Amino acid sequence: MLDSDLANLYDVDTGALNRAVKRNQDRFPADFCFQLTEEEAESLRCHFGISKTKGGRRYLPYAFTEQGVAMLSSVLKSRRAVLVNVQIMRIFVQLREMLISNRELAKKLSTLKKNTIINLRLCLMPSGN
Repeated sequence: MLDSDLANLYDVDTGALNRAVKRNQDRFPADFCFQLTEEEAESLRCHFGISKTKGGRRYLPYAFTEQGVAMLSSVLKSRRAVLVNVQIMRIFVQLREMLISNRELAKKLSTLKKNTIINLRLCLMPSGN
């Protein structure tokens, strides 16, 4: 999730969120939070139709992984931050469950396809009468 989206959810200024993260850098290793490259930010602007002015931003946006979002609750100490964080964690769990379910469904479809091909070949084989 992007810093601006999280700041909106937590009802804080994006700059304040990023300052809190920078004050606690040891809690946010690269696999928890990272700054987008210019190319990635441009791709987002093109993909989502965001203005080229970066919305008044002077810095490239930061992106947070699931673990980074979880860590934000220890940095942002408001009641709202805790409540929002709990909801975000629940959403991540639901997304993981959906991915697992889709993988299982894909496996079942693959097995069904293989069985159908085998059965079709058996039906089409000349009988040995």
